[in-house]
Amino acid sequence: MTVDTGAATRALGITDRAARRISDLIAREGNGALMLRLSVSGGGCSGFQYGFAFDDSVNADDIVFEHLGTRVVVDDSSLDLLDGGELDFVEDLMGSAFQVRNPNATSSCGCGASFAL
Repeated sequence: MTVDTGAATRALGITDRAARRISDLIAREGNGALMLRLSVSGGGCSGFQYGFAFDDSVNADDIVFEHLGTRVVVDDSSLDLLDGGELDFVEDLMGSAFQVRNPNATSSCGCGASFAL
């Protein structure tokens, strides 16, 4: 999904799998007002790390992306680092997790939870 945030148009894709998983988790929480908050902070083994949490409020600097009725909220600074990326949910023999495909990352750690620019 693309959002016009004034000076620039920025995008974050959400796969069907991610939207369905977010919806399932929110249903388990029993609060339909929840959204998945995706953030980027300093840390992790590669310099930046992704953060995932549920939130029921939107701050002044947040951008909300929606897919299949599921909402993902990203703060403006994090979106600068995620622009053009895609949120997915993957399940394999190693387990299941949300995964960010970030075209801005120059490298990432083995687990995919952190990245470098």
